[in-house]
Amino acid sequence: MLSPVTIKLIRMMPEGLVIKIAKNIANNYIKKYAEIKVSGIDNIERVKRPRIFVCNHLSNSDGLVLSKILKEKSDPYFVAGVKLSDDPITQLGIKIVKNIPIKPSSADKEAITRVVKTLKEGNDVLIFPEGTRSRTGGLIEGKKGILLFARMAKAQIIPIGMSGTDILLPISKDGNMGSEKWQHSDVTLNIGERIIFPPKEKDEDKHEYDNRCMDILMRSIASLLPEKYRGIYK
Repeated sequence: MLSPVTIKLIRMMPEGLVIKIAKNIANNYIKKYAEIKVSGIDNIERVKRPRIFVCNHLSNSDGLVLSKILKEKSDPYFVAGVKLSDDPITQLGIKIVKNIPIKPSSADKEAITRVVKTLKEGNDVLIFPEGTRSRTGGLIEGKKGILLFARMAKAQIIPIGMSGTDILLPISKDGNMGSEKWQHSDVTLNIGERIIFPPKEKDEDKHEYDNRCMDILMRSIASLLPEKYRGIYK
């Protein structure tokens, strides 16, 4: 995508200039390669802040596309795994969007506190509940941390189903994010209505209830996707 020389030059530039260049690069790539179709955008304004967007995760282009589409109605903070910042290409992407770094597969108390604080201040947050990109394109099991954020901040959850970004910027065969190449693709974003969880049943323990809520959450995303992207939630 970018040559090693270009990356080295960008790293030597002032932060403000780097962000401006990164935004131009991302916008040019999206404009050139993506035909984006959006439905349900009005569902956002029907839900009071704070709001948590939950979306399936297919590609390193996901955050860039979502930021572009949601910016006017929401401009959310993205919760991103800190391991992503090791890649120079992804570093540029992270600089473009507002983000909250979190350590994957751990109880990152500092990040949890920041996410909840961000929500309580009236900001929106976007989380990929799967915690990683799907290697097959199909939905995989979601992580329960999203429920903790929603409860602690009294936030509403809005599902988004996204397809086509796995073609737009597919995962490279060698696993090196820097070697991924953009390709022409039709990208579809379907924004659903807020998720309403049922009350906890009398004899249901917290673990069982959380599992039921996560199943509802992930199926809400799946319902907004073409069948081939629904994975284990078909």
